[in-house]
Amino acid sequence: MQQILFYFLISFLISAGTIAALLPLARRWNWVDHPNHRKNHEVATPVIGGLGVFAGIAVPVFLANGLNNYALGWFSGALLLVVVGLIDDRIDVRWYFRLAVQIAAALCLIYIADTRAEHLGPVFGLPDVEFGWFSVPLSVFAIVGLINALNMADGIDGLVGSLVVASLCMFISAGIYSGIPEITFRLMWVVGAVTGFLWFNLRFGKQTRARVFLGDTGSALLGYTLAYITFRLTQNPAHPITPILAPYLIAVPIIDCVVLMVRRWRQGHSPFHGDRNHIHHLLLDAGFSVNQAVRLLVLLSFSIGLAAAVWLSFDVQYEKAILLINFVLMTLTWYALSNDRARIVALLARIHQLLYGKSS
Repeated sequence: MQQILFYFLISFLISAGTIAALLPLARRWNWVDHPNHRKNHEVATPVIGGLGVFAGIAVPVFLANGLNNYALGWFSGALLLVVVGLIDDRIDVRWYFRLAVQIAAALCLIYIADTRAEHLGPVFGLPDVEFGWFSVPLSVFAIVGLINALNMADGIDGLVGSLVVASLCMFISAGIYSGIPEITFRLMWVVGAVTGFLWFNLRFGKQTRARVFLGDTGSALLGYTLAYITFRLTQNPAHPITPILAPYLIAVPIIDCVVLMVRRWRQGHSPFHGDRNHIHHLLLDAGFSVNQAVRLLVLLSFSIGLAAAVWLSFDVQYEKAILLINFVLMTLTWYALSNDRARIVALLARIHQLLYGKSS
């Protein structure tokens, strides 16, 4: 327990300290996000949260691991994303250039850290499903997809950071249950770094709005890091966390991203076209406050992950195949429900009334 607290505290202090030190400089250098019709904040807000998270992860990782391939692979891709993210937060880089950098970062994980999606595990009655040569393009797709899923979820104060902490807590629990506590305890570096950012980003007490945002720097970094963690814990034979469980532990941003990108493509728009149809936007339009929406989505994330873990514990025939099919069905269900915006907002409004009453 002391080791866990130490890992958490050192990353928390580095992350929060970096953000506090950069806050007065961010406005001077105009590293701020200005309000517009798609954004819910009312004042220009510094976008230096990602730098705090980067420092909070990178410093303890190198102090503990030195210059091994895993640390160098993660750091190389992370540094690419951070540098381009800082530029993007300032001058709005073209989407195809961002995509090229995300692919380059993914290749750093694959070829330097030797971390990729190599197998799916035993599903459909087969002993294991190996990806072979297809593992490289599949891994790039998964890493880039998760980077953009976290970026798209970064729409209200406290949401992305809270969802990432929820996912990490579930990964840590799964790792401990699977008998790999030393590796999963080190995930507390990431938990601490993200919590250091949340100290400035969550609405609590007299802090009625976020003081800093992640920016594209931070959301890309968190998606990339979460992909790295997922592969490290599910793709090594010594790490017996089934790959089928992973998407359930990150379900909310993945499903929201997939549904919106498919819908935009079918409507003739770019998949990266911005709009107000994310699940957090729908909740706000249904009457939820920012904090209520964050709490509901974090609770939903934990519920989906716990349900999948409980199902796996039953050890029934074809359990992993059923989980895989069920995740596809959940995604299709949300696509169908959210296809009519007015209808889904009305449904969510009824849920809000049931949970909080008319006066909230």
